[in-house]
Amino acid sequence: MAAPTAQPKSEDRSNLITYSNRLKEGRALAQDVWSIYNAANLPADCINLGQGYMNFGPPEWVTEAANEALQNVTANHYSHPKGRIRLRQAIKNFYGPSFGRDLDVESEILVTSGANEGQYSVFTAFLEKGDEVIMFEPFFDQYLPSVTFNAGTPVYVPLHPQTSGDKPTSDDWKIDFDELRRAVTPKTKMLIINTPHNPVGKVYTKYELEQIAIIAEEHNIFVMADEVYDCLVFGGKEHVRFATLPGMWDRTVTVMSAGKAFAATGWRVGWLIGPASIITPTLAATTRIVFCTNSPLQEAAAAGLEQAKERGFFPKQNQEYEERRDLLVSYFDKLGMKYSLPEGSYFVLLDISTVKFPDDYPFPSSLEGRGRDFKACWFIAMEIGVSSIPVSEFYCEEHRGIGESFGRFAFCKDLDTLRQAGERLQALKKYLVL
Repeated sequence: MAAPTAQPKSEDRSNLITYSNRLKEGRALAQDVWSIYNAANLPADCINLGQGYMNFGPPEWVTEAANEALQNVTANHYSHPKGRIRLRQAIKNFYGPSFGRDLDVESEILVTSGANEGQYSVFTAFLEKGDEVIMFEPFFDQYLPSVTFNAGTPVYVPLHPQTSGDKPTSDDWKIDFDELRRAVTPKTKMLIINTPHNPVGKVYTKYELEQIAIIAEEHNIFVMADEVYDCLVFGGKEHVRFATLPGMWDRTVTVMSAGKAFAATGWRVGWLIGPASIITPTLAATTRIVFCTNSPLQEAAAAGLEQAKERGFFPKQNQEYEERRDLLVSYFDKLGMKYSLPEGSYFVLLDISTVKFPDDYPFPSSLEGRGRDFKACWFIAMEIGVSSIPVSEFYCEEHRGIGESFGRFAFCKDLDTLRQAGERLQALKKYLVL
């Protein structure tokens, strides 16, 4: 591959107004979903299964490492913009085997202020005005503003749910590869793959990734592999790293997160792995955006990776999340409601199309013009006391109808909270038309 290169941005900064105005078209004029379903707008005792944060802390041995780092003078000061060498070395040792590479800590690993900032820095480094970025729907909502703020143009390719069976899973959300090919134009610069997927929970198969790889190579497309949920894969499914497919290392940047790995989302520590041709320009961008990432928590993340295998941490954590998933869906089964059983990540998509609410229900004005799922999720939060997120938020207007049947419920909560939420949800029975 002719490696992607970053070019200096020629536009002056006033053009940011032009880019951000793209977000003000259509529904973007409305409140975003996080503002609408904010705890301040919901009943005080509402159980939050909408937002994907844990209500339990990181492992004690990881937080102890954070405390130790706080007592170290150098760990309380600036780190190198590439990331602290201890963490880069830990990333090399832990992830190198899964990439089948002897990773270079100086040129192939970059520590970022969370996966979000890492992604944003990649877009800043590589996107020019008019460059098109393909994203599969439903998409992680931060992709859209990150692309448009950096002058890119989003292009949407929906996953199609084949949910007619009795027990649909996240694998039943399929890519139409002819549709994907039609989405590619001479302006296509990048394609984003999120596996395991938020919010579907889909773990892309090797075949699916190989088909994407063929298209990427054929059209010289740069791939961002968002693999922040790589440590949460259930039922014996295999997580395949896109960068390990033939010819893909040179065109792929892989995004990962200490927040997802160690239940420490507020630490804002993530990392990118990829060839120097991608990491070096991205380093230039991240240096200007944040300069460096939180130093003591980098040390703690390093300790986490250093000890994870010896402690058997990730297999045990995976089992715990699978138990949480199975507990939550058991309550959906009691209701007789359909859902897509996730094979990865920590979200379940519940089919809420059968929830019947009164035509004259007093919905807030912020829901006007939004999908039916916005009303169903609001009704469930207000009347049942369990909040979720409407899935049409993660679609463009044209494809919104695909997501309107679903609410996203997070199971990254302790078992007692999930039991309490599940018991409350049984009150939905009288509002269902099955």
